[in-house]
Amino acid sequence: MIYPKKISANNGEIIIKIFLSVSIAIAIILTIINKLTTPNVPWAALANSGIIYIWIVVIYSIHRNVNIAGHVLLQTIAISLLTVYIDYRLGFHGWSLSLSIPIILIVANLTMLILTIVSYKKYLRYAIYQLFILLFSILPAILIGEKIVTDPIMGIIASGVSLLNLIITIILSAKDLKEAIKRKFHL
Repeated sequence: MIYPKKISANNGEIIIKIFLSVSIAIAIILTIINKLTTPNVPWAALANSGIIYIWIVVIYSIHRNVNIAGHVLLQTIAISLLTVYIDYRLGFHGWSLSLSIPIILIVANLTMLILTIVSYKKYLRYAIYQLFILLFSILPAILIGEKIVTDPIMGIIASGVSLLNLIITIILSAKDLKEAIKRKFHL
């Protein structure tokens, strides 16, 4: 069997710099075209925010030994910010807060639940990230309470899924969690 050659670190850095330069050039070209053709419609800003998002993901993914739960947390935050920005650029109709972020949080919580079920022995490595996602999942409930979100159904579902995820995770990992607390605090 023939395996592809491994790219050296120097070649990898050169490739990243080339792609980064191409991305910057594309962003500039899109901005110029947008300003010349349809200055009233901010489609270049939306495309450029997508390019920035892709680079956040690429740079984060390149690092070795990345905890997958940390990656889920980063994706949750980055995609949420991206959807709010897109909604803002399109006149802020609130769909990012009432639909997008709750759906993103539901997917993040289900992903963390799957990680917990699949590798429950490694749960403690995921626990802090799951806690941050849980705290972030409270956001829709706060927005509903402050009457910022007019359609609360998805926010309520997202908060409920997050709470259910926490309960299931505690049930699945209670023994390991108890042992870890005993070890950490010498009880």
